[in-house]
Amino acid sequence: MAKDYYEVLGVGKGASAAEIKSAYKRLAKKHHPDVDKSAGANDKFKEINEAYQVLSDSEKKSAYDQFGSAAFDQTQGFGPSAGSGQARSGQWGPFTYTYTTSGGAPEAPSDFGDFSDPFSIFEQVFGSRGFGRQPRKGRNLYYSLAIDFMDAVRGLTQEVSLNGKKLKVKIPAGIRDGAEIKFRGEGEGGPQGLPPGDLFLTVRIRPHPTFTRIGDDIYILKEISFTQAALGDTVEIETVEKPVKLKIPAGTQLGTQFRLRGKGVPNLHSRGRGDQYVRVHVAVPKKLSREQKRILKEFRESE
Repeated sequence: MAKDYYEVLGVGKGASAAEIKSAYKRLAKKHHPDVDKSAGANDKFKEINEAYQVLSDSEKKSAYDQFGSAAFDQTQGFGPSAGSGQARSGQWGPFTYTYTTSGGAPEAPSDFGDFSDPFSIFEQVFGSRGFGRQPRKGRNLYYSLAIDFMDAVRGLTQEVSLNGKKLKVKIPAGIRDGAEIKFRGEGEGGPQGLPPGDLFLTVRIRPHPTFTRIGDDIYILKEISFTQAALGDTVEIETVEKPVKLKIPAGTQLGTQFRLRGKGVPNLHSRGRGDQYVRVHVAVPKKLSREQKRILKEFRESE
């Protein structure tokens, strides 16, 4: 069943950030596994943290208000990168990045902490493990980085200032919206000489005016004239690399879709690329000359 994060925290949809945070602290203390020894306490604690991670983030909250918990559930097919896949991680230069092969929201361990240790989120928010225990490291920090569509396709290296430091961010070609880059030890300093936390950078991709991305495939709409559709033609199609020629067969129908193999986005895990799909829109002329009308009438009578 769909999760109601507002109901989980016991707040209304109009609750302020302060009210959401207050409700979270109250429930997290009540259901923390060090306090609540009942069956299912650990699952309840995770659910509370999950709700808070969404409702305390303005972007995630906005997505949730529009689409509900499906916005963060890959099995619901939300977002332009919906599809089957599994979370993966790897190394990119000196940084560790995490991403999901099905796109959409970042994988849960990056957002919500390591659930193999149910105390990790509690440490991030309250700064201590349980009650009366010392923290193991400083708090994690979370930021967003917006990049252009073509930069996500081609990859780039960019220097950004985060947490008072300048960090070099390497974006691999083919990265998807919602992927996270993890900077180990770049979070808040730990108390009493303990190690600092980590810094998580969520990549957000700006939409493109022409291209729509689904997984590693690109979709575009190409408008052709009535005569091009009827008689056939060769037209120029824009791709993420360079324009290519596409042959339009005679008698092409409205909505026909053509496939350009290997003209999509580079696959993040291999040397391959996705495809580009071109859907044809046939433009019907609004004004015709007398001669054009005569020819079309003759054509209609001959059908």
